[in-house]
Amino acid sequence: MNGAKSLLDGLLGGLTQGGGLGGLAEQAMKTWNSQSKTTQGAIGGAVLGTLFTRGGRQVLGSGAQIGGAALVGALAMKAFAAWQAGDGASTTAAAPMPDPAGTTFLPHDPVAADDLAARLLQAMVAAVKADGTVSDAEREAVNAQVTQLQIAGNDASALIAQEMAAPLDPGRIAGLARNAEEAAAIYTASALVVNRNGAAEKGYLTMLAARLGLEQGLIDHLNAVAGGATA
Repeated sequence: MNGAKSLLDGLLGGLTQGGGLGGLAEQAMKTWNSQSKTTQGAIGGAVLGTLFTRGGRQVLGSGAQIGGAALVGALAMKAFAAWQAGDGASTTAAAPMPDPAGTTFLPHDPVAADDLAARLLQAMVAAVKADGTVSDAEREAVNAQVTQLQIAGNDASALIAQEMAAPLDPGRIAGLARNAEEAAAIYTASALVVNRNGAAEKGYLTMLAARLGLEQGLIDHLNAVAGGATA
């Protein structure tokens, strides 16, 4: 999907800055056509941040420093490697961040990277609905903002609008994973945008992990890295 990676980068970068629209939408509309695809992705990320930062949730500094797609890939890769090595989950979050570039967690090929980013975005939009509090007004506002700014191309706009309207189905989201590494990344992306202490969110993540076929040891590592990256 064209532009999905830049949108994911912008989304997590926006969450790093505390998210929310502020005055960005009005400013963006004045300069949108002159922006590069990368800048459009950053603007789009801030727009979607109005949904993902409800309740003050925030991704810590790494999102802006290395890009959202790389952040999800690095976190999932770190947890996956630590689990395979038999390390304790309690020490995983503090371990150095690996570079996922060129791996299954972040392909070098731009088409493959965009395709993976699109599926991670689907997982994140689904996860943020897990507490059941996304109102029709919020759905309409985000859809209108995405369409108005034509974020990352019409295909991305359609994808986000479709996921916003779709019934919550962890089995369908789990089906987006094509291998064990992508399963870990989809769970990580989901865990980054939910309150893992909320009953509904915990239930959703539990069902998602089961449908993804994740072992409990790996889940513990994934939760540890996601918890270390959010506030």
